[in-house]
Amino acid sequence: MNTVIWKASERGTTNIGWLRSHHGFSFGGYRNPNNMHFGRLRVFNDDSVAPGAGFGTHGHENMEIISIPLKGTIVHRDSLGHESPLRPGDVQAMSAGKGILHSEFNGSDTDDLEFLQIWIMPNTLGVAPRYAETTIGWPFPLGVTQVVGPRGGNAPLTIHQDASLSIVRLSDGDNTELAIAPGRLGYVFLVEGSANIAGVDAEKRDAVGFVSNGATGLTAKGEAIAVIIDLPAE
Repeated sequence: MNTVIWKASERGTTNIGWLRSHHGFSFGGYRNPNNMHFGRLRVFNDDSVAPGAGFGTHGHENMEIISIPLKGTIVHRDSLGHESPLRPGDVQAMSAGKGILHSEFNGSDTDDLEFLQIWIMPNTLGVAPRYAETTIGWPFPLGVTQVVGPRGGNAPLTIHQDASLSIVRLSDGDNTELAIAPGRLGYVFLVEGSANIAGVDAEKRDAVGFVSNGATGLTAKGEAIAVIIDLPAE
């Protein structure tokens, strides 16, 4: 199995006062030609937004965008007419397709907003843009909860790519098999805690990527929360 770990301390950073962001891959002012993407996973940003601040109206095209709030409230508005607050336990998926405008703001004037934003490159270009959200509960449920899957599947949220995203929460010593078929790519971001992932010891905010051999485990050391992304091999 080919396995790589991206340590939390080695991520690219942006700090412009109202926004403090850590980048899993090249993004904005952080450019590393050796760290542009992992398979079809293009962006994995770990963002903190100051009270009352946020991303003004801007456009996207041909990208599948997933947002996972961890603390506080995201206020989302878009050119399709959606206006929705998202809180921990909610997950949002947006297909930018042939073009969409949106904004994201911290809904509090007193508390920071923390959320993950994930971009996956689509397998179909120029589709009609769409927006959807779901609630899986907070704290995240124990075990593995699939949240995102390919269009036509049974996941609560679907995207234009043969990829899936799950959130796992485990108690100390619990183990789960990551059901990723042989030859496909797995990417695991450890939101909280410590764990052994695909034979690699990881700490909070570390990420592990691997080519699956069909028998890949995650064992928690203390309570652990992780985001698991199952991707096609390039």
